[in-house]
Amino acid sequence: QVQLVESGGGLVQPGGSLRLSCTASGNIFMFYAMGWSRQAPGKEREQVAGITFGRSTNYADSVKGRFTISRDSTKNTMYLQMNSLRPEDTAVYYCAANGTDYVGRSWRSWGQGTQVTVSS
Repeated sequence: QVQLVESGGGLVQPGGSLRLSCTASGNIFMFYAMGWSRQAPGKEREQVAGITFGRSTNYADSVKGRFTISRDSTKNTMYLQMNSLRPEDTAVYYCAANGTDYVGRSWRSWGQGTQVTVSS
């Protein structure tokens, strides 16, 4: 079983920055991919950014040039650096990951979410 725990959310003014972290623990041999999604009140969940085992990245058009996804394999941790934040970035942000364990079984896990509020 793999657990993901997000941190780093909070309240920030428009134009400000936040860095979200997602740390994985458990029976992890390798990651295939990790990513961030978000859900604002009354809206569908939106994929924000993703990163593969080979460190290829992809971003939603709404965050390109402002958000950067990265990961530290030594810490089993993924980050989302969010700059030039806008009120429309307000949402609960979730991390997700998939990979294999030490006996070759595939796993997929989601975090519990962290609130990001952009407001003056």
